[in-house]
Amino acid sequence: MARIPYPEDLPLLIRLKYQTTVGRWTTLAARGPQVTTLLSETGGNPSQSLVWESLMKRYEVSDVLYAGFADKYGYWGWLDLWRTADQGAFTAEEVQFLAAVVLAVTPALRRSVARQFGIAGPIPWPVSPRIPSSTDDRPRTDRLIADLPQQAILTLDEDMAVLGKTASVDEWLGLLQAGPRPFHTVPSEVLNVAAQLLAQEAGVDHHPAWSRVHLVSGQWAILRASRMGPAGLEATPPLAITIQACPPEARLDVFARSLGLTPRQRELLQLASEGLDTAAMATTLGIGIYTVQDQFKQIFDACGVHSRAALLAMALGTAP
Repeated sequence: MARIPYPEDLPLLIRLKYQTTVGRWTTLAARGPQVTTLLSETGGNPSQSLVWESLMKRYEVSDVLYAGFADKYGYWGWLDLWRTADQGAFTAEEVQFLAAVVLAVTPALRRSVARQFGIAGPIPWPVSPRIPSSTDDRPRTDRLIADLPQQAILTLDEDMAVLGKTASVDEWLGLLQAGPRPFHTVPSEVLNVAAQLLAQEAGVDHHPAWSRVHLVSGQWAILRASRMGPAGLEATPPLAITIQACPPEARLDVFARSLGLTPRQRELLQLASEGLDTAAMATTLGIGIYTVQDQFKQIFDACGVHSRAALLAMALGTAP
């Protein structure tokens, strides 16, 4: 979710954000703190930031306040606040204030991801269905992803402009969040995985170029970016973004993270997904049968279910 002051620059902004280490969420997570500013990170020389040098200075941005929402279970979001020249730099008091906000909001963000699996439980605000804005004229669909073609492919150039797409792309994109005009037909999730591939190729970040995205009614998709052809060609091959249903193992990981399961509980959940019964789990992990049952009871309480079948249906997306 974002308010983009200059939506025509959205692909450029995303590409630059991924290709600079200054204020990058992965940089914050690696060394802390989770809240900092552009001027403090660059020693008062913002030109060290590729985003500022190539885009922000055009709009007279004087400082940026970076915040990362992370805990030991994962990274749940990041926030950049821009300040223009007439507003000066962010103060130490403002940094401290946002740091306090981050501490409060991070667990709520994680819990909201858990709710996207259909898990009951209080969170600070309701999770509303995605509602198309008045500027979104893409075809919308309420179909289950199981009814859609197995996958869709969108090709982009180095500037992340659309080059081509398969016939099923529009049906898949209709389930994703629309971007601002003039990019309302290309959701930002697509641009983000493409930008991560470019960052990976540039040696900026080693994480793979893929993302799990919640759609509707507990359904998840996985987006992956890759090159269409081998490296070393005279013409740079286009980027290919593949969209398909999220495989069970990828769902299981984010499910466990969003619930804040312990390492032992994650092991048990994985073994349950492989079909092991209570006795086999106890033997595999070298623990007692009653310990296995007690651990599952704690997971059931967190999810609001009463059986392993219901738990796995929620986690793996196999519920009817």
